[in-house]
Amino acid sequence: MLNQLKSTIRTAATPIAKVIPLSPNALTLIGLAISIISAAAFSRGELITGGALILVSGVFDILDGAVARANGYITAFGGVLDSVCDRYADAVVLIGIMYGALDGSISTHALFGIPLWLWCAMALVGSLLVSYIRARAEGAGVEKMDIGIAERPERMILLVFGAFSGLIAWAIVAIVILTHITIIQRILYAKNVLDDM
Repeated sequence: MLNQLKSTIRTAATPIAKVIPLSPNALTLIGLAISIISAAAFSRGELITGGALILVSGVFDILDGAVARANGYITAFGGVLDSVCDRYADAVVLIGIMYGALDGSISTHALFGIPLWLWCAMALVGSLLVSYIRARAEGAGVEKMDIGIAERPERMILLVFGAFSGLIAWAIVAIVILTHITIIQRILYAKNVLDDM
């Protein structure tokens, strides 16, 4: 849903991207490192710090693509590295929250009788499957599989909102529900496209 906005921001960042002295791959790795630090903050129950670091990581996620486009550095490997680092960042942040819930650093009551760590595990599965279905469908011939209500930008915004508001458990529940809806949306879309090929 927010991919169009992300693309617009990347275009607006082009003048800045032209003067950044780092390679797109370096920016991707810095963004991943910041996500790992965010996960560590969440694991200690530091929700505001964790949320703020997700925002900083998001800036690097936008800049790596902008720098690649502005300077003609777009490579197949860069795309693979960016995708892998995004998945790693998604997973490590959720694991940080999961650890904080298990450790008691993030204190929440069970929602709908399910503890936060288990909601985090379901959010992790949903987040990874959203990306996997896209990769698998595009590998099978589906073009532009960027549909669904819970792509990565939406999930990150939910986490930041949850961290800043103190409603991290509800943000995780929302991610679980929305990622699994997105999985169904993408499976149905892929089926329709592939059946017509």
